Parts: sequence; C-alpha cells; structure tokens
Amino acid sequence: MVKFTKMHGLGNDFVCMNYDDVMKYNLKILAKFVCDRHFGIGADGLILYSKSKSADYKMRIFNNDGSEAEMCGNGIRCLAKFLYDKNLIKKDCINIETLAGVKEVKYILENDKIMSLRVKMGVPQTQINKLPLFVPRNYKYQSDKCKLLIRIQDKDIIGNFLAIGNPHTVIEVSDVKNFPVTKVGKIVENYKYFPQKTNVEFVQIINENTIKVRVWERGVGETLACGTGATASAFAMFKENKVGKEVNVELEGGVLKILVNPKTNEVYMEGMAVNIFEGEIDL
Repeated sequence: MVKFTKMHGLGNDFVCMNYDDVMKYNLKILAKFVCDRHFGIGADGLILYSKSKSADYKMRIFNNDGSEAEMCGNGIRCLAKFLYDKNLIKKDCINIETLAGVKEVKYILENDKIMSLRVKMGVPQTQINKLPLFVPRNYKYQSDKCKLLIRIQDKDIIGNFLAIGNPHTVIEVSDVKNFPVTKVGKIVENYKYFPQKTNVEFVQIINENTIKVRVWERGVGETLACGTGATASAFAMFKENKVGKEVNVELEGGVLKILVNPKTNEVYMEGMAVNIFEGEIDL
C-alpha cells in the first residue's frame, strides 16, 4: 500500500507520492495508471518527491500519458504546500530541484497559514538557437522573439515560441471562449517544428493588466490551468508591449498573478494550491 495526496492548483490536479515508495516501478506506466480517472486515482499528472543534493527537495512530474515534463508551475506550488503542511519544511522559502533547474518557492504566510505561494520562474528562453525547435533552413523567422508561422488547413497562425522550463507556443486570439482549442491545440502540439512537442496557450487580451488564457498541455490535453503556460503567456504579451509588468492571468480554473522584472526579464508566478484528499493505493 502506497500513501498519496491528491492536490490541485486552480483545478490542474496531481497525485503526490514519495519517490522512495514507488522507485521499483516503471514510472511511465505508474503515471498512466495512477492518473486514470476511471481505474486509478485520477489526475492531470503524477508528482514524485525526494530529498535533493542541490536543493531542499527534488520534484519529478509525469503527465497522464506517461511522459515526463521538465517543470510544472501548478505542480511545484502543490508540492511546496504539501511539504509545508507535513512539516517537512520549516522556513518561509523552499528550493525545489526540477529538470528545468532549481526553483525557489516563497510561502506567503499569515499566522503560519499559507495564503499564497510565489514561484521564481526564472528568465524565459527566447533565443532561437537554444530552443527545442526544428524548421527548414530557408525558413524566415518573424523576429528574434521566435514568432513562428504555423499553417493549419490553409490558414496561417502566428505563435510566439519560448521555453520556461518546458516549451510553449503562445497564440493570440480575439475570442478565447469560442476558439477551437481542442482542434488547433492538438495540431500545434504535434507540429513538425517541435521535436519535443509543445504546450499551446490561446490568449485573449482584456486590458494591460488582464489576459484570458486557455491551455492545451503537451501529453495531457486541455486543462483548467497551467502555471508555466500562464507565465509564458504573460511574458510573451509583455514582450509584445501589449500588457504591463504585472498581469492577472484568468484561466478556466482561476487566476494566477504573473510579475515580470523589465530589467532582468525574470518572471514570478503567484497563486494558491489546495489539498483535496489523502489515501492509500495498492499498486
């Protein structure tokens, strides 16, 4: 019997387990089973935590199709809250090792109770030669911001491609509520330019401080929220001079606050995480 905690960040839900309890299993198969909403616990992803040599703890995150992601903004907030609630961390800041590097999470506390969590997401990667990207040699980039022209059924779509731990393609639309996210998201995720596939964000600008976003996550499908996706969306629109340095990102599952340092391009993401329930599962 293996203990687990089910958590969510704005409806983006995860099963959290101790890596030591499951290390003998094939982790990709384990993730598929645990995340199955009919025969398992049900989740968008599986979080495995362990002690780290370079940080306080280490996080591995698997999508519900069994693929491993480099980072997860909602997932890292969930893990940080879990570790604090279980008294496994006893300070107001925690460093968590991920495949995208060590990320700092600050606890916003009131009477020792977590009110919010702020993640130091780092500087998004926008340099073309440092991105997981394959395009023909004669392809002409729209700009050094890595704006790509994607053709879908004789229609051209412009996407801002960048990496914030994992790859993202940000597409601005006029009406995100009625946009065919499932149809276009699946095509863009698997588009020929992206050897590692890509997360896809569809963004509608409301004003200089607010954007609405729907997310198609690589290896998952449409989710209620995505922390790295919200970060990528706000940063891309900031670099296009369409929003300010503080942006409220309205996702299907709630709101995340993204802050960009204009001098350094460093980005911070702030939001909550929730413990849904705990239990044991016979693997």
